[in-house]
Amino acid sequence: MANNPHGGVLKDLVARDAPIHDKLVAEAEQLPAIILTERQLCDLELILNGGFSPLEGFMNEKDYNEVVENLRLADGNLFSMPICLDVTKDVADKMGLKPGARVALRDFRDERSLAILTVEDLYMPDKQKEAREVFGGDEEHPAVKYLYDTAGEYYVGGKLDAISRLEHYDYVALRYTPAELRMHFQKLGWSRVVAFQTRNPMHRAHRELTVRAARARHANVLIHPVVGLTKPGDIDHFTRVRVYQALLPRYPNGMAVLGLLPLAMRMGGPREAIWHAIIRKNHGATHFIVGRDHAGPGKNSAGKDFYGPYDAQYAVEKYREELGIEVVPFQQMIYLPDSDEYKPHDEVPAGVRTLNISGTELRSRLRSGRDIPEWFSYPEVVRVLRESHPPRFKQGFTVFLTGYTNSGKDAVARALNVTLNQQGGRSVSLLLGDTVRSGLSSELGFSRSDRHRNIQRIAFVAAELTKAGAAVIAAPIAPFEASREQACETITQYGNFYLVHVATSLEYSERTDKRGVYARARNGEIKGFTGVDDPYEVPQRANLTVDLEKTNVRSAVHMIVLMLESEGLLDRL
Repeated sequence: MANNPHGGVLKDLVARDAPIHDKLVAEAEQLPAIILTERQLCDLELILNGGFSPLEGFMNEKDYNEVVENLRLADGNLFSMPICLDVTKDVADKMGLKPGARVALRDFRDERSLAILTVEDLYMPDKQKEAREVFGGDEEHPAVKYLYDTAGEYYVGGKLDAISRLEHYDYVALRYTPAELRMHFQKLGWSRVVAFQTRNPMHRAHRELTVRAARARHANVLIHPVVGLTKPGDIDHFTRVRVYQALLPRYPNGMAVLGLLPLAMRMGGPREAIWHAIIRKNHGATHFIVGRDHAGPGKNSAGKDFYGPYDAQYAVEKYREELGIEVVPFQQMIYLPDSDEYKPHDEVPAGVRTLNISGTELRSRLRSGRDIPEWFSYPEVVRVLRESHPPRFKQGFTVFLTGYTNSGKDAVARALNVTLNQQGGRSVSLLLGDTVRSGLSSELGFSRSDRHRNIQRIAFVAAELTKAGAAVIAAPIAPFEASREQACETITQYGNFYLVHVATSLEYSERTDKRGVYARARNGEIKGFTGVDDPYEVPQRANLTVDLEKTNVRSAVHMIVLMLESEGLLDRL
């Protein structure tokens, strides 16, 4: 028999409100609507299907304060993570959000109304307190950055009427609601289920770990990976699900089931581990594996861990009785080559030879195409990873040149374009500043904000091309450091970014200007001209600096090619 839901009753709002579905649809069409973000959609889905039971809506101020301060809802139920609908002041005013108001909640992807919220209160949270109490307060923590930089200044709380489930078009057969998963366990005759949470690909060690946990508790295994929002930089869920599907036949027949969880993780360490346990309890699991640094975001820029390695295990153990789900703590699994087996770290005798491949080393092997041994991962898993993560010489990259008008950056960009095209092996795209201005940003002026917007458009295009495996050469003036940094952040999600500062002096650029644009700017005919009446901020972290007053275009291009070759990007061009 599946575990009882948290709070005693599974709050499946879609099933509850099915009899009044048509009435709710008609009402939603007449109501003002809040368009939900991707994170808010993840939260909404798990409220509507009961994954966040006993919640029946977004937290009101009383529940929110209790959760932040005491890890409890106002009714006393244990709940460790604030689940809040954040809105800006403009949205709150426009929608007339006040107690008793009804507002539709819509999916940003297709404008479908998914639920109706009855407003209980609109409140301004103490974000500093939330950051400190829930996540530890470090401003580099991804959830804290989200609070300060992205979340609206107000939270709106209230109960929900469910209209329909979210539409998904990927892995639909694996997206079980809590009720569906419970029914599936019943059909299989499973009464003891160990749930395994993951946001990473699974390898042989993970298989050994989950099988050990199941054997020790005479249970079956639910592989329950997060496919909503995880840590920035994580491997995409499409690749990960293909890995899990490839791994599944490696379990003894009938031992394991794969189900996907549309959760927006907060990377909240101890609090998140308690939350994860509640969610798996709601999905019917009787046991839950909590590992080292569970749901932690790693280290901050100073190299300090956000949480202790076993803080999550301690937190879940503290509330073990209230959680009503048995927590299975585990140590890191270590490979012993002499006996060809995996053992938990604390069971490995002193002096025994061990082998391990870190996540960093695995990524390095994938990039370079080096061998990944079978003792670490199964061939079918490695094959999936290699399809999605080609070696360096097949990856896209962007070379981003910045400098004054007539500094020679356009000449270098054109010559580099010819050089890479001559070598072949990749498509090459050239994004010159003037070309982008005329074709993509013709309506923009030259104010600081318009210049920033132009650079971010270039970054968006470059990122998409880089993701597709192209070599991108961008050559705008890009005078502001913040704009260049944001462009780098956008592009490096999908490939390598190299900033080349064409450091030809302003004096030389102006003296050799044959088009006369500097003279026109000096005469006041052109306003907002970089170097004349608008500043240029020298890059602080350029990958390469070239000066065409001291060298020529051919030499500058050669320096860039050598840089790319040293990074392994031109091995087989």
